[in-house]
Amino acid sequence: MRKLILAALLCGVAQAATAQDVLGSDATAAEIRMLGEIDPSLRKAQAIVNNDIITDTDVEQRLNLVVAANGGQIDPEEKTRLRLQVIRNLIDEKIQVQQAASKDIKIADTEIESAFRRVATNFKQTPDGFTAFLKNSGSSAASIKAQIRGELAWSRLLRRDVESKVNVGDEEVQAMIARMNATKGSEELNLRKIFLAASSESEAQVLREAAVYVGEIRAGSSFTVYARQVSQDATRNAGGSIGWVTAGQLSDQVSAVVKTLAPGETSEPFAVPGGIEIWHLDSKRAAMMGDPGDAVLNLKQLSIAFPEGLSETQGQTMVKAFQAGTQAMGGCARADAVAKELGAEVAGRDMKLKELPPALQTIIGQLKIGQATPPFGSSREGIRVLVLCDRDDSTTQAKIPSFDEVYAQLNDERVNRQAQKLMRNLRRDAIIDYR
Repeated sequence: MRKLILAALLCGVAQAATAQDVLGSDATAAEIRMLGEIDPSLRKAQAIVNNDIITDTDVEQRLNLVVAANGGQIDPEEKTRLRLQVIRNLIDEKIQVQQAASKDIKIADTEIESAFRRVATNFKQTPDGFTAFLKNSGSSAASIKAQIRGELAWSRLLRRDVESKVNVGDEEVQAMIARMNATKGSEELNLRKIFLAASSESEAQVLREAAVYVGEIRAGSSFTVYARQVSQDATRNAGGSIGWVTAGQLSDQVSAVVKTLAPGETSEPFAVPGGIEIWHLDSKRAAMMGDPGDAVLNLKQLSIAFPEGLSETQGQTMVKAFQAGTQAMGGCARADAVAKELGAEVAGRDMKLKELPPALQTIIGQLKIGQATPPFGSSREGIRVLVLCDRDDSTTQAKIPSFDEVYAQLNDERVNRQAQKLMRNLRRDAIIDYR
């Protein structure tokens, strides 16, 4: 479950509740100098972006979030590659904050603290408790707050200096609505992407790095976590999410790639103008026919902790007994009685299907009323099952996007493209000295 919590955290400061909740300066031209080789045993500067220093503590705390979200199972070679990408993104973050400051855009500490409190609240923790959680993960509240500051500063700069120059005409919005109506019932895709900036000289190297990320993701790592920490465009702040689109709304190159993906699959990396992209398909639906993820579920959870000192064999026996008891439960009416027999705790709540982690979405989406999931959990969190007591699909009915919603979508797409160009220019003007 710790892995799920970290994945949710890295999705953004406004992340909705996950299953865990049920269960209880001037910088137009940046001067950058890389200092020495990476040595985790030392606390020293890893890069200087103008007068701002990135220490290896900064790097390690960001890196530890990714490592912990992958269960700590990252081989040394991959960790080295990932560390370098984290450094690149921290450099981008410094450039963004400095660029915003050069435009007299400042983010007050009170805004950072307010956002941090919202994150803590989303995880049913006090700020102090959340700070302790981050420390135990090898990160820190300061690292998360720095990331929040960078996101807010860059977002505010884009709204003021970029969005103000983007024009979306009423006729364009109406034309888009007409196309949406014409394609009603066709396939719509819920997609995420990772963008890695690359020049013609670095393209081959970045492509190799991207292939390693794909391998880790396909082996079970979170696409959202990787997007959050290594992607280099505006979708990074949303865990790579671009939301629901039809293939026709994408470029021919990207469309050809995503059409081959099944839900839960990640593409091979491929070159695009300015860099390398990796795409991931979360789910599919019939366009404008409602989102199955909006179905409201009434769930009960049965959970049991592992006693300290339990051997692997004893743990397996315990899991089998727990599974046998809960799978033969016969519905939610007997949940309390079965929990008592098994020595388990019971909790319940209503939540949307899409608020669950992807793996649980797939399983619970196929359950009938009264059925339970297979056991899941960890040695630390214990084992759990979720029982589907009821399901309300009335909220999944077709919804025609409003004029304002379509306008916002077109506006965001154009702002994101301009933001990507701006970052390319800022990186190009940067002076980087690797030593």
